[in-house]
Amino acid sequence: MAAPAVVRAGATGNTPANDPAGEAVAEWSATAVATVETDAKRPVPETFLWHAFVSTTVYNAVVGIRGGYAPYRWNGHAPRSASVPAAVATAAHHVLLEYFPASKSRLDTALAASLAKVPQGRGKDEGVAFGERAAAHTIASRKNDGRGAQVGGASSTDPGPGVWRPTPPAHEAFATAWMGRTKPLMLKEPRQFRPGAPPSLTSARYTKDFNELKSIGRKTGSTRTPEQTDTAMFFSGNMHFQEALRDTAARRGFGVAEQARLLAGVNSAMADAIVTAWDSKLHYRTWRPITAIHEAATDGNPATAPEPSWEPLIVTPPHPDYLSGHATVGGALTRSLTMLLGTSHIDFRVRSVVTGTTRTFAEADQYNRDVVNARVWEGIHTRTADTVGNRTGQRLAAWALTRYFRPAR
Repeated sequence: MAAPAVVRAGATGNTPANDPAGEAVAEWSATAVATVETDAKRPVPETFLWHAFVSTTVYNAVVGIRGGYAPYRWNGHAPRSASVPAAVATAAHHVLLEYFPASKSRLDTALAASLAKVPQGRGKDEGVAFGERAAAHTIASRKNDGRGAQVGGASSTDPGPGVWRPTPPAHEAFATAWMGRTKPLMLKEPRQFRPGAPPSLTSARYTKDFNELKSIGRKTGSTRTPEQTDTAMFFSGNMHFQEALRDTAARRGFGVAEQARLLAGVNSAMADAIVTAWDSKLHYRTWRPITAIHEAATDGNPATAPEPSWEPLIVTPPHPDYLSGHATVGGALTRSLTMLLGTSHIDFRVRSVVTGTTRTFAEADQYNRDVVNARVWEGIHTRTADTVGNRTGQRLAAWALTRYFRPAR
């Protein structure tokens, strides 16, 4: 299989041509990114939740007027005469303002610009009113959903072999542990797709994972090729997923309902993947490779040798190994794309926040392969945490998207 194409970052088409409603969906997707990531600087993984909240609200505002697809956990409908752009702008504005009041100036300015494009009259008034209803529904449905709650047992004061503990250099506490106890978007509960336990410390699988990481994931003296290092760095941080989804919809000429559905379906699957991964991290609390390699003398496995000075290619994030969040999200991303697009030929163009380059993944399997490998090559996840996570993300997306965002009967 050919390697994914790599190009320099640059603006890509983000809106279906000559469609004011589609333009509104794309513009408010971009405004959500600016609000959540630029203004509020919310960290990954919680950004997935916020984008899911906004995109599902916009989806409800669109299909409640245009029809075509079943609303998301709602039965709201508006007259066909209601303005879709007015509904979209109002819905997104109200949700974002509820959670990010510090961005009021940005959001109010964007709303005024959006509504100025809509002719005065009954349709505009109906659209604004319906957008308000859609936002109110989302806000009410997400009250007391576990966001930001204190989670007991996230850390251990006396961890034994195999148990997670803060890692160098900062030795930070378990970040965003509450994600593992947050109400999912589509799943019944966070543990619904929790996989079985990771390999025991004396197993052949653990030994293989350990020795692969020790050799290829190290910062200096690694067996990585330059191409493998490039892929590792591409996936070493977040991706511009919202930009990529807008680009996918635009290049495929999606109408507004299809566009809103793509954003809502993929964002909801990725959000549930993060909740699932964090549930597993909380439940199993497995140590990271850097700890495993430093503390190998305590693991009871004669085939693993300690190396106290070993460092990974990138700094280890402050949460346990199993499951890999990036790999679990990748599985949910690719499976939701293949289901919503109706093909495994996803032709997905996504830009890396860290490297600034864009890669095109023609097939879903290409993305899954690279995100799994990358987290091993970075030295921060075992291959088992990646492969099980990726399969779990695919399974949960397949389950969820047979139940949500379906064509209307």
